[in-house]
Amino acid sequence: MVTLDGDVVARYPRVSRYNSPYPAHDAGCAVDLYSDDGWNADGHATAAPSPVAGEVVETRTVSCPDRPYAADHDHLIVLDTGDALARVLHVDPGVEAGERVTVGDSLGEMVRSGFFAPWVDNHLHLGFREHGQNAVRASGSLPLDLDVAVEPATWDGRATVVETGETWLRLDEPTHPAPGDAYAALASDDGAVLDGGLPHYETGYASGRGETVSLFGTVAGDRSGDRTVTWRDVTVTVDGAPAKGLSLWLGRDALGCKVVAPGHDVTTGDEVTVDIRSADRSAD
Repeated sequence: MVTLDGDVVARYPRVSRYNSPYPAHDAGCAVDLYSDDGWNADGHATAAPSPVAGEVVETRTVSCPDRPYAADHDHLIVLDTGDALARVLHVDPGVEAGERVTVGDSLGEMVRSGFFAPWVDNHLHLGFREHGQNAVRASGSLPLDLDVAVEPATWDGRATVVETGETWLRLDEPTHPAPGDAYAALASDDGAVLDGGLPHYETGYASGRGETVSLFGTVAGDRSGDRTVTWRDVTVTVDGAPAKGLSLWLGRDALGCKVVAPGHDVTTGDEVTVDIRSADRSAD
């Protein structure tokens, strides 16, 4: 288990270990770090401050799926932190093998990768390997913990739309209970902290104990192990209309929620109600 220091995590206003379809995130073995420094003309963050200190071991460019909204190549930066090898993805390297960096130094510029779904914002992907492991392969990262307090944020599903994109809606709820003092995340019905893509990615995270996780009165997932949740066959709805899911994360200064909803007809300023419908309620 690798624990990422809380002071390092706090440099990033939004983080998530589970909001991804890729294997390293299935068991919380990687974290996506969202920076708010530097922006391009399309409104995507570009600055890539390093989350680790160490020596650059290798950089590599790889091809990725061809998406009309993204680059057709991505990059890997491997750094030796002394205790482990750190793997950083989605950054066009501004560093070379043999260089040393400290936390906060620029690694280069974030790229909008073809590995991203269209509703995903630019971010740094960080995972760790033991020395001697293959640091280039996608699988094999060590379990990762974040040394930060996370407050549960309750929500009844009602919200105002504050921003929209072609495939998503950003809402003003849930509200952050302690902006700047701790990270916060959406709470389940029993107060567990949630993280992940519900249910558009197979697994997510829930703190606490118990066999199941409920939200808005509906059982949404089943716990396996001490933190991973496998989402059930549920549908997120916005004013009764099916959506693809809820994009969940840990927020430092603000929270809110992103609804993944390709083809939606919602506009900024609309007041909406989000709910979750299980398969046996599909005809309701």
